[in-house]
Amino acid sequence: MPASPAVVDSRNYLSRFATLTWLSLAQLVRSPSHSRRAEAARRAARHVLWLSAGLGAAIIVLMYVIDAWEISQMPKRGTPSLWWVRILTDFGKDEYVLAALGISLIAVAIAAPAMHGVRRSLLLGLGTRLQFIFCAVAVSSLVTEVLKYSVGRGRPFVGGEANAFHFSHFAGNPAYYSFPSGHATTAFALAFAVSVVWPQARHAMAVYAVIIAATRLVLLAHHPSDVVAGALVGIIGAMFVRYWFAARRLGFAIQRDGSIVSLVGPSSGRLKRVARGALAP
Repeated sequence: MPASPAVVDSRNYLSRFATLTWLSLAQLVRSPSHSRRAEAARRAARHVLWLSAGLGAAIIVLMYVIDAWEISQMPKRGTPSLWWVRILTDFGKDEYVLAALGISLIAVAIAAPAMHGVRRSLLLGLGTRLQFIFCAVAVSSLVTEVLKYSVGRGRPFVGGEANAFHFSHFAGNPAYYSFPSGHATTAFALAFAVSVVWPQARHAMAVYAVIIAATRLVLLAHHPSDVVAGALVGIIGAMFVRYWFAARRLGFAIQRDGSIVSLVGPSSGRLKRVARGALAP
């Protein structure tokens, strides 16, 4: 969300709310202004190329060597004892993740106009970071949906056998939405986005992403190559959104070598104090 010099404190709450909401959306589509965005684009392109080459090769190897064998080792689909895995896997469902992020954004949008000075600035800084994380997951998930429909790979045992090469392109049938894994895309996009904003959380987010990917294999929802492809799409999608924000000076800075670093944001302690202030009568 944007800084608030354009918001006049003497206005009423609804006027401030409307102004902040408009500015928070307008900042996402304004022209890029960072002078080092070209260097950042070249550096990001190199990283994407190497990442795509490495994980792309892994996907091919998995499809030909591992996929069919791996799904044949998993418990039968619908095994009652896996009820807890079915609950756990929903933490990587894009609808739920985006809903949680959206609710958080709405809460910030409602609270910020009621704040003044430093408190408002802290909330707006948090809002910008939540916008980034939301967009990272949303963009990655959208790309995945297009790929699922286009590739049309059958889920494990569709057709009755462990066939890793069962395709029906553009079928529009969820049974052929195996490649790439949407849950893996969401989990890795979320993990990457949270990690670049709050580096201290990167280990926990990496564990989260791996666990979500593993649940898709145990539940026979995807082949191993599907979850690796989902991870690839999620990471690249989040990288693209990070560049988009950095080029517009939103939450990120671009260094001389083109590397993108997160700007220092509000600490958890200060945010807690702001939250207590917002809830106080």
